[in-house]
Amino acid sequence: MKTDTQLQRDVGAELKWDPSVQAAGIGVEVKDGVVTLAGEVASFAEKWRAESAALRVAGVKAMSTALTVHVSGLSQRSDADLAGAVENVLTWTSPLPNGGIQVMVEGGWVTLSGEVDWQFQKLAAADSVRSLMGVVGINNQISLRPALTAKAIKAETRAEIKAEIEAALKRSAIADAQAIRVAVDGHEVTLSGTVSSWSEKETAKHSAWGTPGVNSVVDSLALAG
Repeated sequence: MKTDTQLQRDVGAELKWDPSVQAAGIGVEVKDGVVTLAGEVASFAEKWRAESAALRVAGVKAMSTALTVHVSGLSQRSDADLAGAVENVLTWTSPLPNGGIQVMVEGGWVTLSGEVDWQFQKLAAADSVRSLMGVVGINNQISLRPALTAKAIKAETRAEIKAEIEAALKRSAIADAQAIRVAVDGHEVTLSGTVSSWSEKETAKHSAWGTPGVNSVVDSLALAG
């Protein structure tokens, strides 16, 4: 198990290694395995990349972000211009339904709302907006339609959803998929047990979200050690 000092050193090294992150402007603090990033970055995309880089490091239990986005020069845009750009990029994002997502922009913060059928569509909407100039944050309020609820909430359906998720976990790159417990209540799935890294946590949640009939995933997974 890494000490906080070792973890701080490793996170700092990962930030420096990533060419898409200006690590010189980012400070790293660690307490009891929880990493805090502080400082200033030039875009929301860089903020997201810095957070992702920190979470890649083995031993990170959780992360708190105190990074601020400072948009300057040619990257500055009015909220009206930014809203138009967001609507355009959403229109050209292939997995998304036309006209199914509403956009509001205030002070560079983009709020997305509306309904989609799948979690991957909700994530795709945020992914497409993240790198636009002028964005300082994203509030993703897109909800999932109540199902893919062609599957009735019956005991046999719950067992079917559970079996599909467990099969997906076994196919994944998770070292010990059997250490993950799956509970299904209606269309809500709860994952518990232990995984060895943050990336395994995300892989497990992806496996759950990708199963038809699921519209909510509760992450109760713990990191081993």
